[in-house]
Amino acid sequence: MAAQGIAEAVQAYTGLSPAAAVTILALMLATYLLVSSLFVAPDAAPPKPPPQRKEEEQQQQQQEEAGAFVPYPDPVQVGEITLEQLAAYDGKDPAKPILIAIRGQVYDVTRGRLFYGPQGPYSLFAGRDATRALALMSFDPIDLTGDLDGLGPDELEVLQDWEDKFKERYPTVGHLASENAADGNHGGAA
Repeated sequence: MAAQGIAEAVQAYTGLSPAAAVTILALMLATYLLVSSLFVAPDAAPPKPPPQRKEEEQQQQQQEEAGAFVPYPDPVQVGEITLEQLAAYDGKDPAKPILIAIRGQVYDVTRGRLFYGPQGPYSLFAGRDATRALALMSFDPIDLTGDLDGLGPDELEVLQDWEDKFKERYPTVGHLASENAADGNHGGAA
């Protein structure tokens, strides 16, 4: 009697037969279990590496000691930098950090290599002063300047939002040289 009431309620609520509803529920549960198994619990121990021969172990240790691979090197302070010097940090040389200037401040965006590196969607900004371009949300190379002349309150608010995001995500490693950063107007594209 109760089973029949449940079956009628399932059909009325879902519009499906009880067998179809149970099948869908089972598939949803199986999908959930499959997807959740892809994630490791935070307190689970990492898998042990396969045993290595002594020689391979020594080579690996030497490479680690020599600093052979560091995914995100510590930011290097560049101090005062000119637009010409900044251009060398455009991501084309993997040994150098990727730098972007906004309102005279220079940010190390190397961690965002997928975005700012040579093949990234924002590679145009790498090694440049992106102040005006960010304020205008522009990908036009002519806007790659620190010139704020003619920008309205809305554009300046957009620029402030971008600047806040950069300050939050990326370390400040220097500032543009004073001849390029007077009063926040660094005039001219690099």
